[in-house]
Amino acid sequence: MSAILPSIRSPRDLKRLSAIELKTLARELREEIVRVVAKNGGHLASNLGVVELTLALHLTFDFSIDRLIWDVGHQTYVHKLVTGRQRLFPTLRQFGGLSGFPKPEESEYDHFVAGHSSTSISAAVGMAQVRDLKGEEHHVVAVIGDGALTGGMAWEALNHAGDSGSHLIVVLNDNEMSIARNVGALSTYLARARTAPSYLRTKADIEAWLQRVPVVGERLADVSERLKDSFKYFLVPGVLFEELGFTYLGPVDGHNLAALRDMLTLAKATSGPVLVHCHTEKGKGYRPAAVNPDRFHGLGAFNPRTGEPIAVSQTQTYTDVFARTLVELAKQDEKIVAITAAMPDGTGLQEFSKLFPRRFFDVGIAEQHAVTMAAGVAASGYRPVFAVYSTFLQRAYDQIIHDVCLPRLPVVFAIDRGGLVGADGETHQGVFDMAMLRQIPNMTVMLPRQAQDLVDLLAVACQMEGPVAIRYPRGATDGQKLRPPQPVNIGRSLCLQAGEQVLLVNCGTIWDVTKDVIAQLTRAGITPTVYDLRWLKPLDPAIVRAMARHQLTVVLEEGITAGGCGSALLEAASAAQIQPSVMLFGIPDQFVPHGSRQELLQSLGLTGETIATRILDKVAKM
Repeated sequence: MSAILPSIRSPRDLKRLSAIELKTLARELREEIVRVVAKNGGHLASNLGVVELTLALHLTFDFSIDRLIWDVGHQTYVHKLVTGRQRLFPTLRQFGGLSGFPKPEESEYDHFVAGHSSTSISAAVGMAQVRDLKGEEHHVVAVIGDGALTGGMAWEALNHAGDSGSHLIVVLNDNEMSIARNVGALSTYLARARTAPSYLRTKADIEAWLQRVPVVGERLADVSERLKDSFKYFLVPGVLFEELGFTYLGPVDGHNLAALRDMLTLAKATSGPVLVHCHTEKGKGYRPAAVNPDRFHGLGAFNPRTGEPIAVSQTQTYTDVFARTLVELAKQDEKIVAITAAMPDGTGLQEFSKLFPRRFFDVGIAEQHAVTMAAGVAASGYRPVFAVYSTFLQRAYDQIIHDVCLPRLPVVFAIDRGGLVGADGETHQGVFDMAMLRQIPNMTVMLPRQAQDLVDLLAVACQMEGPVAIRYPRGATDGQKLRPPQPVNIGRSLCLQAGEQVLLVNCGTIWDVTKDVIAQLTRAGITPTVYDLRWLKPLDPAIVRAMARHQLTVVLEEGITAGGCGSALLEAASAAQIQPSVMLFGIPDQFVPHGSRQELLQSLGLTGETIATRILDKVAKM
């Protein structure tokens, strides 16, 4: 039999396939996803788990008219393959290629950008409300995972959707809970019974008749309602969603294409808010991912035959350094606790969780809760360390201001993935944290330049009185041998080299670029003065004084320049009534696409050669 996948140029092509051909297509989709992710890296287990669900959605709806909103969005590889992007799929997550997340600029079938969790239902509610205002009749479908339901935003949206009564379909992709006993004929029967027009009419007629019975009618109606609720609690697993105003359908086997199509067709014909609960298996169809879905959630290149990584780096990462240092500090201080928002592996807290299980808290995908919980821990006399990716800390900005910084509580924010993170693209680049945090009163912001700085500064952070943020990048360190933490001077930058004419200010782990700039300038006959900022807040007055002594100050930062380190230095210079000539090199006013860090630095003009050339041109004109 010839391959089916190459013939799928749009979702319309799916509808001509037989049940056997669709089953074959599902296998081919899994094989293609494994092949490309094995080469490019990406999110594997979640995509393998939604093959049949994605096909069923496109077979039931027409998303050139209807709206499909994915939560998180890292499970959209099948969706991309069947919506005209098959030829480009080998470029997935590569610079200039397909994004690993939904992107409306790529396709008319991508209706909303999604890279963070728990957002899909809110977006869907908005789209449904506008549809109703315009008098249109298309369907709006939100797909959300059980993990994303730990985010409070999802429940805010469910509450609003149920109250609005507007027709909206929420597909709950449940790949964690064991619901096998509820999958089958009984749940299908109950779903059909609850939504049958005759059932709904009879229920309404009986309630109306009971209300008209003199004296006791209202009481009888109340008893009937309680009996109905008792039966529902006994038989219906989705009673919580029913109480929120949704018609609950399921659970349904998320790998049974026929059952999925039946349930989605039923949801399509049901008025008001509907929740379809399907059970899927992460890593389905690829044994290594099915056996170990956590490891195959997001990964680099691997051998598709064995599932083993192609290259295992022996170099320590900044995450490794943070994790080991925190463990050592926690051995000495029993008041240190660690908090993560569903990222114990990514933030390196596995060892901490094993050694100090009572002092480790995984709150799920709930960054707002994590920050305010940390505030509660700090207010009770302990020292919370919240380890979080830069991009996800953005989700808790108000809590940082109101619950941590306003009362000046000693919470440590260990900000992983600060700077450019590569292939995950616009939604994940950690470029806003420095500008975001430095403006908040009572906040201290530390920028380690290399691994040893991270060790030293983390130890200091766990002893300071107020809130502290320490920012470090994704990826490998310089491999230096690390010593135990040494005392550091709070608020003091480091003068790494004395020179003249040009002052270079390095801000954190863009040091690899700064070193190249120094080398390029030295070859051109300029020996610059070099400072490592180290403390974004408080700023060292010595750097401001140095700015006054040099013809040109150059600031290098791997973050957004608007409000970033360079802005901080210019503000300090203005306050000191000096007017230095300053060049700022960082992320311009744009979102940064996906690609390797080196490709992105090149595209942004943040390379040693480019920066040195611009500096030399500037100096020549002074």
